[in-house]
Amino acid sequence: MPHEQKKARPTLRWVGGVEGHLRLIDQTLLPLEVTEIDCFDVETVFEAIRSLRVRGAPAIGIAAAYGVVIGAQMAAEAKLDAFIVAVNNTADRLAESRPTAVNLFWALERMRRVAENVSCGVQEALALLLSEAQAIHEEDQAMCRAIGRYGQELLRDGQGVLTHCNAGGLATSDYGTALAVFFAAQEAGKTLHIYADETRPLLQGARLTTWELQERGIDVTLICDSMAAQVMREGRVQAVVTGADRIAANGDTANKIGTYGVALLAAAHEIPFYVAAPTSTFDLSLENGSQIPIEERAATEITHGFGRQTAPTGVKAYNPAFDVTPAHLIQGIICERGVIEPVTAENIAALVAPVGS
Repeated sequence: MPHEQKKARPTLRWVGGVEGHLRLIDQTLLPLEVTEIDCFDVETVFEAIRSLRVRGAPAIGIAAAYGVVIGAQMAAEAKLDAFIVAVNNTADRLAESRPTAVNLFWALERMRRVAENVSCGVQEALALLLSEAQAIHEEDQAMCRAIGRYGQELLRDGQGVLTHCNAGGLATSDYGTALAVFFAAQEAGKTLHIYADETRPLLQGARLTTWELQERGIDVTLICDSMAAQVMREGRVQAVVTGADRIAANGDTANKIGTYGVALLAAAHEIPFYVAAPTSTFDLSLENGSQIPIEERAATEITHGFGRQTAPTGVKAYNPAFDVTPAHLIQGIICERGVIEPVTAENIAALVAPVGS
């Protein structure tokens, strides 16, 4: 029987009209503290994206779109040419916040196109920019719901499913990508048991995924990343579903560091590995995953995790934030248009290319 879920607090939202501002949950404080941040200037938006106060490819894109509106507000009294320059400068600045999640650049490009094609007054242009940011926001909500509907059909009642990092409502605007599959399965009356990897070094799985699933009343068990192989060997997991930050034209997929290892383990145990992501996460300009830029973050995230030193002073540390899972390890990619299976460049182009053409 379908199950009614508790409504979650929105990850981010616009408050007010054209003179309004962005409000978002500070995810660095979860799960112990639910605090919202008000962003009134571009640098606050930049810092929120850079420091992972807002994170997840779709949510980053939405936050950046609203950030462009905030930048445009600062030039609301300028002439149209200066206004357009201000929009582009804002987009340039926000593009520097993080390099891997393609939704960031996709959203910023949409905002640039609106500014560069206006032929009205500045106030009308500002209203058009806000309307475009809100459209990006609303489209994400619809896309995530569709991903959930397609994805839940791949899972059976009673299965154990492993997920890595956080690809729920906190990573999007409402429902999530990978977690949308679980929420939709619950609404369809299926009972799943979710195993959530901790996701070192920043523990997005432990802090965020488990919190979201508990909030929605879904059965979840937290495991360390290094336990995934044993959980699979014991037969507790029958499928893996993760999100994505960028997908190349051939299906190679960048996601939070550790995802590649999970895919290898799934293949070794003959467990289907699925990726859930909207079409805006595909970057068809990249032939394969070797061309995806991988963000390297501060060594202190490993040596001084959450403010406590856990490694010798002066030790070297390597901290890539993402890895790339080759397409041949992916059973299917779930997007808002359907399931791409098998994952080939031809199948991706057939389903995704019309979106950007």
